[in-house]
Amino acid sequence: MSGVGKKVADVAFKASKSIDWDGMAKMIVTDEARKEFSSLRRAFEEVNSTLQTKFSQEPEPIDWEYYRKGLGSRIVDSYKEYYESVEIPKFVDKTTAEYKPKFDALLVELKEAEQKSLKESERLEKEIAEVQELKTKLSTMTADEYFEKHPELKKKFDDEIRNDYWGY
Repeated sequence: MSGVGKKVADVAFKASKSIDWDGMAKMIVTDEARKEFSSLRRAFEEVNSTLQTKFSQEPEPIDWEYYRKGLGSRIVDSYKEYYESVEIPKFVDKTTAEYKPKFDALLVELKEAEQKSLKESERLEKEIAEVQELKTKLSTMTADEYFEKHPELKKKFDDEIRNDYWGY
């Protein structure tokens, strides 16, 4: 196996182990996003599987003697010489350094957005609980009980009555 292919397969394998797919899936809210996420995960696993199977195997050695019998020693020796002189260049990663700061900045932004989202979610859950409580009590609640929970409305209505404004 070539050094580059092996390195690509190793990096892909390590990357697949460090991805928290379940953690990311828990953060997804909409059905459309879930579909997109599952297709992303499936595509990633297909590519990773291909890399593992294609690049993790050593190539079969060439049986030069077999070809010498059929083609002749001179041409086979020429091909063998060219084959052995081929040097596969080492992979030099020039893009990671360029995109790593941008990616890190996006991660920070993501964490901030996550915190905002959690706070908003908590606020909305409290509001839903209040509405549910109000819904169950509404049929038996008195105006005084309602105004006790919403003093701003009581003040507004008192001001309107005091100013003789009846809404028409």
